[in-house]
Amino acid sequence: MIRALRLLSVIGALTWQLDCAAEPGNASQADSRNDNRVLAIDVLLVPDATMTKKAEAVNARLRENYPQGYTLGAEQVAHITLVHRYVREKDLPAIERALTGLISKTQPLKWQLTADGYTSAVWSGVGLTTIHITPTPELMNLQEAVVEAVKPFQVTSGTADAFSRSRELPKIDPEIIGYVEHFVPRSSGKSYSPHVTVGGAHEDFVKRLTSEPFETFSFKPAGVAIYQLGNFGTAQKKLWEWNSK
Repeated sequence: MIRALRLLSVIGALTWQLDCAAEPGNASQADSRNDNRVLAIDVLLVPDATMTKKAEAVNARLRENYPQGYTLGAEQVAHITLVHRYVREKDLPAIERALTGLISKTQPLKWQLTADGYTSAVWSGVGLTTIHITPTPELMNLQEAVVEAVKPFQVTSGTADAFSRSRELPKIDPEIIGYVEHFVPRSSGKSYSPHVTVGGAHEDFVKRLTSEPFETFSFKPAGVAIYQLGNFGTAQKKLWEWNSK
């Protein structure tokens, strides 16, 4: 008899928990938490093998000088940023649709771009190095169009939780949080400077590297994608890639 009463008590407790979970108010709160998740995204061009190999070769030299840096490859993808923004995860499908229409019209995979030299900047005490890309009217127009396409979905005041983390870059510095917040207008439009970031090293080494003669080369975009950003503005987690078909 006692065992039977205990069993009924357990069943009653489980039934109460299930009923609470099924109540409309509780369900909407759970959905709201998921819908309101903010992501730091990078809408970007994926370069072809020519640029990727060049970028990864320079990255290897930087890591010899600064092993604490990050590796370009599967975890941090070589890329050309078009825009950094904070958006809600629930809005990704709408952003993807807007970008699909835009990319289908502009056809950036048919373009030829030129890498024309190195640039660098100090970021969180590290000398970040980039391969600069000659701006073209088509590229500059695309960048502005992508900003406008994402604008209806952008949110402000993103935090470290909006970013991806990798084995090599497990923390998020305050600099990248603010950089994404102010990418538009500080680094967009007339201030947009297309480049591929190739990694970081000690500042004196970066100065020597970027003063070396640079042989210009041509390459093509191989894809358009959205990635979740990691520290230093790395492209870590692919969320979407444009399919020309």
